[in-house]
Amino acid sequence: MKTILVVGGSKGIGNAIVNQLKDTHKIINFSRSEVDSHPNITHYSVDITKDELPDLNEDIHGLVYCPGSINLKPVNRLSLDDFRNDFEINVIGAVKVIQKYINQLKNNDASVVLFSTVATKLGMPFHASVAASKSAVEGLTKSLAGEFATKVRFNCIAPTVTDTSLAEKLLRNEKLKENMENRHPLKKYLKADEVASLASYLLSDASTAISGQVFPIDAGIVSLKL
Repeated sequence: MKTILVVGGSKGIGNAIVNQLKDTHKIINFSRSEVDSHPNITHYSVDITKDELPDLNEDIHGLVYCPGSINLKPVNRLSLDDFRNDFEINVIGAVKVIQKYINQLKNNDASVVLFSTVATKLGMPFHASVAASKSAVEGLTKSLAGEFATKVRFNCIAPTVTDTSLAEKLLRNEKLKENMENRHPLKKYLKADEVASLASYLLSDASTAISGQVFPIDAGIVSLKL
């Protein structure tokens, strides 16, 4: 049974990934909140931006880094600390985890899945901070995929708006939900399980020829104009 380290598995997309994998994989979860109890889940209470990471003796066959931010403001209302905080959560946190466990990942021909956003490809007002940090995640993905090409696969998923607590302000009433659906050519936004299914595939042996890629899952908003 393979072991997958999920950072941020208590909520949203991370929790959907945990739920999809927990019956067939051993899951190590890092998050501030606990996940539901399951025989295959080991939980560590970790604030990824502040805490020291625990030493893990287990083999690690996959890593998913799920923490993110949606800090939407006009650029003149974004402080430099806003940019720093978004970069800390999205980029430095991922680097911190990868550096800590890279030897265990290398020993197991592992797969690493990071997360970006459609806002790196589509110019969207008020997304300056999150788009900047997620663009860095995409660059990190490609660079590390090259550096560890024969040992560890690195890929990135770039979702559009997903129905999670992180996006609750964007989907806080029926009118906003309807508007969000209509903005997308496929007339929908995402459910966490849809994104989790792509992550599960990229972690699996079915994707061993895929590395250094950024996968948009966007309901057509970037690539289609109807």
